[in-house]
Amino acid sequence: MMARMAAENIILIGGGGHALVVAEAATLAGHTLVGFVDDDPQALIGRLGICRRVGTLADIAGLTGPRVLCVGDVAVRARIAARVDLSNAATVIHPRAFVSPTAVIGRGVFVGPGAVVHARARIGEHAVINSGAVVEHECVIGTHTHVAPGAVLGGNVSVGPGTLVGLGSRVLPGVTIGSGVTVGAGAVVVRDVRDDATVKGVPAD
Repeated sequence: MMARMAAENIILIGGGGHALVVAEAATLAGHTLVGFVDDDPQALIGRLGICRRVGTLADIAGLTGPRVLCVGDVAVRARIAARVDLSNAATVIHPRAFVSPTAVIGRGVFVGPGAVVHARARIGEHAVINSGAVVEHECVIGTHTHVAPGAVLGGNVSVGPGTLVGLGSRVLPGVTIGSGVTVGAGAVVVRDVRDDATVKGVPAD
């Protein structure tokens, strides 16, 4: 089953690699790209001709319409969110993602191709559930958290705000991960993780 969102005219915040992914997903989902804002005049999606640069981050205050954060780094996402108005943030769900009809998806969320957001999961505002990631039943994902490609979260996992769950990592059912955590690529998290920790390895420590 494909999740469907109403088509919108979207402004992208950021113009790098993650913006390239979000732009493609948005287009496939039927949205129109108005343009992107980035402080770098040579940002990737502009150079590739994906869409036009309509200003810097400072200029977004003068732009109207839905916008979505397109920066993969969780700390940078939070800093940008503190600077710009995201009250009308757009949610972008790739047409090949599966999002349960009982899941709750916050504003400004990106769900990538092949991702699964299962029954009664709750995804906080501006979170990223990236390509091929699995967020199982009743998981809770915090604001600005990034579940990287291929990561798998078992049922009833809770992840705090501003956390990176790294590429291909695994989190066992029922585990709680705090805010500001970095889970290393390929890690297997078998126990709760405190705020601001960095864990890696198998089992993660």
